[in-house]
Amino acid sequence: MTSLLLLRTLPLLRNGFLNHRNVAGGFLSQRRRLWCSLAEKPQFFEDDSAAEQSSAAMNTASPVVDNSWRFEDPDYRKWKNLEAEILRDIEPISLLAKEILHSDRYFDGERLEFEDEKVIIEKLLAYHPYSKDKIGCGLDFIMVDRHPQFRHSRCLFVVRTDGGWIDFSYQKCLRAYVRDRYPSHAERFIREHFKRASS
Repeated sequence: MTSLLLLRTLPLLRNGFLNHRNVAGGFLSQRRRLWCSLAEKPQFFEDDSAAEQSSAAMNTASPVVDNSWRFEDPDYRKWKNLEAEILRDIEPISLLAKEILHSDRYFDGERLEFEDEKVIIEKLLAYHPYSKDKIGCGLDFIMVDRHPQFRHSRCLFVVRTDGGWIDFSYQKCLRAYVRDRYPSHAERFIREHFKRASS
């Protein structure tokens, strides 16, 4: 008897009409469905216009952006190559500045080591838009300290020979460097890679 029941329900099981628990109980019961399962069913249309409207509605709901043209566009490829060149150029000094400011290599108020100071002066401070004003009467050394107004952020400071000190932004220096070295593409690069595009 059991084998006869099994033979009759096997095709139903295979086609998904029965749940295995229903067969074990020896009776057929209707399979419960979630109310959202109806939304997952494919929609079939008798005429093509309804199908086109449905697919158009789906396309507007989640637009797919085709950027494949960019890789074929020679101007875009030229820009991406130049962008990579600029990044390779400024990355070492940018990483050094970030490491100085955000690591525990230097304590607040500590003077930079000779090698770090030399690189910061030559590759950053020299390009600051107001470097002459920052240096003033003469440069004694570069130090790291908390910004006087924004105590949560650390800055690089120029310490002058007269004992005065003033902060300078390494990002302003990098923006000025990019403008100097890559004038025709600087603004686009700055817009895309710097948080604030201030002078």
